[in-house]
Amino acid sequence: MKRVKLEYVWLDGSVPTQKMRSKTKIVDAAKFKGKVKDCPMWSYDGSSTNQAEGNSSDMLLKPVRVFKDPSRNDGYLVINEVLNADGTPHATNGRATIDDDDNDFWFGFEQEYVFWDIEMNNPLGFPAAGYYPAPQGPYYCSVGAEYIVGRDIVEEHMDLCIEAEINIEGVNAEVMKGQWEYQVFAKGAKEAGDQVWAARYLLEKVAEKYGVRVNLDPKPVKGDWNGSGMHANFSNKALRTSGKKEVYDTICKKFGAKKRIQEAIAVYGANNETRLTGQHETQAIDKFSYGVSDRGASIRIPIATVENNWKGWLEDRRPASNADPYKVAASIIRTVKG
Repeated sequence: MKRVKLEYVWLDGSVPTQKMRSKTKIVDAAKFKGKVKDCPMWSYDGSSTNQAEGNSSDMLLKPVRVFKDPSRNDGYLVINEVLNADGTPHATNGRATIDDDDNDFWFGFEQEYVFWDIEMNNPLGFPAAGYYPAPQGPYYCSVGAEYIVGRDIVEEHMDLCIEAEINIEGVNAEVMKGQWEYQVFAKGAKEAGDQVWAARYLLEKVAEKYGVRVNLDPKPVKGDWNGSGMHANFSNKALRTSGKKEVYDTICKKFGAKKRIQEAIAVYGANNETRLTGQHETQAIDKFSYGVSDRGASIRIPIATVENNWKGWLEDRRPASNADPYKVAASIIRTVKG
């Protein structure tokens, strides 16, 4: 009897940053056709994931998206929402907060991260703790062994994402040595979040083989080094088709309202104040600005949008690398609709 491996992946209740958890269910291949409906509900001990007390601690796993898992023979990744025992969304379930059933909103997330040498407790490629490589400048989109570290992991991860049918659109080395980025695009906020989390899972799994940690801290190295973000590119029908600068100005100004700034920063990642300083291509966390091609603004209007007669998208540059894409997308949607 042939059997398949379903890796159930979910988000725990760790604070200030949620972590991924996973476990494997083996099922009869004859009963599994690769669809969400073929994945049974499952449960786990929420008291061990910071989501329940020690007594009534059963949490439910509700499968919502299935990907091929090319890292395993006969494997699939199952992305799950976490439910309470009564079937209601758990407080940590960011996916359930998304109001985008018609998938009018499209998202492209730029996931930055740093490979972390566990033994050295430093970014991969840095000298011993307390010492630094040459200053930033030669590492961004670089080529050559003196500048690039971790390319094997990046290449393997990229191939796995493509095989898993995750819509990864590109990868590049970033500004700090040991720092990289990949981009994921999807139509619909829930789908975009599902794809980012699946890509994060696969990256962690590849890095495990090399004994390297994927560091999503927004400012892993203090000083004159870039932090790590998860820039959120987004559009709805109005942005894609209006052809009017006034539409863009109106939406950008919504993001500048005090209430909306506070709401956004609350879900845009832990310790983001260490990154949003007004330096290293960021706007300060206590300020708001928007502008065409302005990488130091809170919201950037891409030049491609302007050149396309104001038909395109916006980029929110504030989300940190450790932010939950579900919560980021939900906040953006509420702001644009508000």
